[in-house]
Amino acid sequence: MGRLTTHVLDAVAGTPAAGLSVALYRIEEGGAVLVTRAVTNEDGRIVPLVFGDDFVVGVYELHFLCGPYFHQKGVPVTDPPFLDTVPIRFGIADATQHFHVPLLMSPYSYSTYRGS
Repeated sequence: MGRLTTHVLDAVAGTPAAGLSVALYRIEEGGAVLVTRAVTNEDGRIVPLVFGDDFVVGVYELHFLCGPYFHQKGVPVTDPPFLDTVPIRFGIADATQHFHVPLLMSPYSYSTYRGS
């Protein structure tokens, strides 16, 4: 069964980003449709974020709410934050596979890749 997972690491603290809010949207012809919202666990993971009949071929966008996370952790950020919500848009061509989208973040940079 296909599924989508994510793992977020806080590059400032060098730890998993526990308590980070994430929203997943499916991009459709009429616009973005919210699929689900979730919060990372103590290991910075959401496993699974979506699976089964809710996980279909298409274009998706993950929104990681980094600004509120760093503000809550007491990390100095600008007002407004340089990186507030980090969107990552990606395509799913085979919904029977496992797709893992990790995020390494700081208040001023981020990186991602297709994980395993």
